[in-house]
Amino acid sequence: MQLSFLRPLYDRPGPWCSVYLDASADTEDAHAALDLRWRALRDRLQEQRADPASIEAIDRVVRGHNPMPGDYGIAVFASHGRVALSEYLSAPPLRDIAAVASLPHVMPLLAQRGEQVAWVRVIADRTGADAMAVSAGGVPRHAHVQGRQDYQLRRVRPGGWSQSRYQRAAVEAWHRNAGDIAAAAAELAEQVRADVVVVSGDVRATGVIAAQLPERWQEVLVRTDAGKRADGADHTQLDDLTVQTIAEVADQRVSTALDRFGQQEEIGSGLDAVVSALQRDQVENLLFVDDASATGELWVGSDPTQIATDPEQLSAMSVRDPEQVRVDAALVRALVGTDAELTVLGPDEAPELTGGVGAVLRYVDAATPGRDRA
Repeated sequence: MQLSFLRPLYDRPGPWCSVYLDASADTEDAHAALDLRWRALRDRLQEQRADPASIEAIDRVVRGHNPMPGDYGIAVFASHGRVALSEYLSAPPLRDIAAVASLPHVMPLLAQRGEQVAWVRVIADRTGADAMAVSAGGVPRHAHVQGRQDYQLRRVRPGGWSQSRYQRAAVEAWHRNAGDIAAAAAELAEQVRADVVVVSGDVRATGVIAAQLPERWQEVLVRTDAGKRADGADHTQLDDLTVQTIAEVADQRVSTALDRFGQQEEIGSGLDAVVSALQRDQVENLLFVDDASATGELWVGSDPTQIATDPEQLSAMSVRDPEQVRVDAALVRALVGTDAELTVLGPDEAPELTGGVGAVLRYVDAATPGRDRA
């Protein structure tokens, strides 16, 4: 999981107010229920002596958000009277949270987001296409492509001296329109850095479009005749296929991360090894088993790589006034500061992880602990 979207949370000092709120709007009294839940969280923030200006900033986001039907949640992070990040959650949080700490409490957000897969979906016929793209951050883009050729797109029936000429004209028109659609799909895929491209609709059109996509997008292409480009068309089967494809890509990423960790397990397993690697900017991908009940803490300084299991380590690094923070908060800040990735795992996905944490390393050198056992 790429974590660059979290950078605004580390561009300013704490303390931070972190709020997770069930904002579901599936009952008649949803607004009243939301108000009661938010009041309870406000009280918790005040009990923790949160900055009143930050509480008011979060209040404006909670009360001013655009309600959506169904079950969902909101995560909001604020410091010094300003909201630095707010996100919708696709499902309500496991529990409402109001936390005040020197670092933002982001692990519940990351655990719910999971592996983010960027994708493009095209529903095409012989005249054009409707396309949608979603980036890894979940920002959607839409495109409507109308082919340049709209004359004689249907092959004529056999017979007549002009049959072959009209047949060729129809095929050429299909190809030109398919080229326009392929170009638009490729542009969208570039914009969102797509991991998968789904091309659906008219079976002949999808074949011609696929053939004209650049090679890099053909390698992540899924073709299907599910879905039709028509008003009111039922896209249930296409939606299911899209979700399944995205899930397969996400699962493959996790499997790849676990396989790579298995090759370095002796040097990247356990909290001590991970902290040491983060201090030296060695971590490429952190594997972390999410445990909402965990209470462990680490020591940190002002720099993301100033992270340690005890304050003496930071004193040796000339860090003044180190702070004690949640393990997950310290680890995520270090990952963001060193452009490393995160893979969040369930308790049963990685039983070999010592203490529920491990790392795939960017490099191994003579100073890497345990390198002789790898």
